[in-house]
Amino acid sequence: MSQNRSLLNYAVVTLKGLAMGAADVVPGVSGGTIAFIAGIYEELIATIDKLDISFFKYWKKHGFSNAAEEYNLKFLGALFLGVAISILSLAKLITYLLEEQPLLLWGFFFGLIVASIVYIGKQIQSYSIGVFITGIIGIAFSYYITIAEPLSAGASNWFIFLSGFIAIIAMILPGISGSFILLLLGSYSIVLGTVRNFVDGLIAMDFAMIKDAALKLLLFMLGCIIGLKAFSKVLTYLFKNHQNLTLALLTGFMIGALNKVWPWKEVLSYRTNSHGKEVALLEKSILPQNFEGNPQIIAVIILAVIGFLTIFLLERFANSKQKNGI
Repeated sequence: MSQNRSLLNYAVVTLKGLAMGAADVVPGVSGGTIAFIAGIYEELIATIDKLDISFFKYWKKHGFSNAAEEYNLKFLGALFLGVAISILSLAKLITYLLEEQPLLLWGFFFGLIVASIVYIGKQIQSYSIGVFITGIIGIAFSYYITIAEPLSAGASNWFIFLSGFIAIIAMILPGISGSFILLLLGSYSIVLGTVRNFVDGLIAMDFAMIKDAALKLLLFMLGCIIGLKAFSKVLTYLFKNHQNLTLALLTGFMIGALNKVWPWKEVLSYRTNSHGKEVALLEKSILPQNFEGNPQIIAVIILAVIGFLTIFLLERFANSKQKNGI
C-alpha cells in the first residue's frame, strides 16, 4: 500500500489536501470527489481501511518508523495537514460571507451543486427501473430534509460529535459534500463558528476561548474518526458492487438538496444562537422578485456560473490526466 515518495511528492499530496479541505468547507463539493479527481481516492480508502488497532501491535513489534511505512501514515499525514490548513484558513472567510453576502455565497454554492449533479450523474453507466426509483427516493428524502426543522437548536457536545460521525461520509464516497450534510443537519454554522473561534482564540491568546473551541473540535474529529471506520467498508462495498444504484442515490440526493441552497429565502421562524443573535431556523424558497431586500439577481447568476465552471474545469482536468496516463 505504501508508496515510495520524495519530499516533493508529499508536498503535492499536501496541495491535494488543501483542495480537499477547501471542498469540505464549501457546501457543494465533496472532498471525496476532489480525492477522486486528484487520483488518490483508492489509496486513501485502502489506507483508512487498513488502519486499525493492529497498527499498535505492529508498532510494538517493529518500531514506529516501520509501522508508519507499513500503514502509509506519511501519506495520511501529508494529506490531512493540507486539509487542516485549508479548513482553518477558510472557515473565517466563509463565516463572514454567510453573514455579509449570503445571496452571493448561496449562488456560488448553487452553481457548484448543479455542476456536481451533472458530474456524478454522468458516471452512471446504465439505466434501469431500479436506477430511476433509487434516484427518486434520493430526491424525495433529500428534499424532505431541506424543509424539515433542523435537528440542532444549539451547539451541544453530543450533537457536534454526531455531526462529525455523519458528515465524514463525504470523505469516503465521491458525490456527497460533508459541509452540505452539516447544512441539512443544521450544524454547519455551529461547526464553522467553532473553527473560527479557535483561530480567533489563538490570535488573541484567549485560552478560555481556545479551550472551549478545542473541546468541540476534538469531539467533532472523534465523531469523524469513528464514523470513518464505521462507514468505510460499507460504502466502499456499495460503490464497488452497486455503483449505478449508489450514484443514482447520490444524484437524487443532490437534486433534492438544491432547495436548501436556493439563494432567495423567506424566513418562517428564528432561533437565538450562542452569541445571543437571532438567526433563521426555518426558511422557504421564493422567487427573486418576492425577496425582501435587494435580490442581486445578476450578481447571484454570475456567482452561480462561476461555481458551475469550477466543477467543469475540475472535470476537464481529470479527463486530461486520464488521457495523458497520469
